[in-house]
Amino acid sequence: MSTPTTNQDAYEPESTTSVMQLDSQALAGAAAVVSAIVMLLLGVFGAIGVYEGAVEAMEQWHLFFEPTVIGTVAGMVEAAVISFVVMYAFAWLYNTFAR
Repeated sequence: MSTPTTNQDAYEPESTTSVMQLDSQALAGAAAVVSAIVMLLLGVFGAIGVYEGAVEAMEQWHLFFEPTVIGTVAGMVEAAVISFVVMYAFAWLYNTFAR
């Protein structure tokens, strides 16, 4: 039995001076999901009375967040939208400067 050989050059980048580009939508989507999960955790912790300082800070920083079911969902949506926009702009700006 013989094993197939691979061409090592196929796995090397075409140019050593190329700069990696960020996938703007993937980065922004990941940031939105992480932000929504953090808001969910803060909503749950706020409802049971844990991390009250962090919950109070989020209530001050975010327009819709409250440690209730509706407030938590609204805070999750708000955080996801803000994170998506900010990280998409960051990736776009990075890719512009990296060219």
